[in-house]
Amino acid sequence: MKLNERGLLIVLSGPSGVGKGTVRKALFEMDGHDLVYSISMTTRPPREGEIDGVDYYFVSKAEFERRIKDGELLEYAQFVGNYYGTPKDKVDEQIALGKEVVLEIEVNGALQVREKAPDGVFIFIAPPNKGALHRRLQRRGTEAPEKIQARMDKAEMEFPLAHKYDYIVVNDEVMNAADRIMAIIRAEHAKTERSIYKYNEILEVK
Repeated sequence: MKLNERGLLIVLSGPSGVGKGTVRKALFEMDGHDLVYSISMTTRPPREGEIDGVDYYFVSKAEFERRIKDGELLEYAQFVGNYYGTPKDKVDEQIALGKEVVLEIEVNGALQVREKAPDGVFIFIAPPNKGALHRRLQRRGTEAPEKIQARMDKAEMEFPLAHKYDYIVVNDEVMNAADRIMAIIRAEHAKTERSIYKYNEILEVK
């Protein structure tokens, strides 16, 4: 029996190339029933085949900037002239339905979310070591050596920020990492601060 009936905001973050997306997919394969992937909002036009509310929430620049002004985004960034961000109301809707909302995001965005949603569960995905991260970036085969080095330099600045997260999970093997994250989610639901209200209700039932 799960005493905490509300869902959780699960923030998966870490340096580029650490395998956040792969771990997140493995997590969904383990238990896709209560997990939902956070859909981003953007001002860029939909590409062929993209569906509003499935791939992204597509809005105008004016609407996005209104949301920024009114504090309705958990985080946002601007890239190549377009805004991208996480709408707070959509996340809250799913959490109220008892869903675990998984947000896969870069470190800078995760720290923005931490300010807006301090009750979220923040998990830093780390590589087994720096050499492993460099090899993963090389294996992608999609970037020049200088781009890979730029990502490694950025990772060097992000590693020390792990202390701002609730948990650190080493992605030594994908399913092991996903297992640890699932254990974290279950443990978070059992936390007294999340379950005491329902527990007291049970005690009142004769």
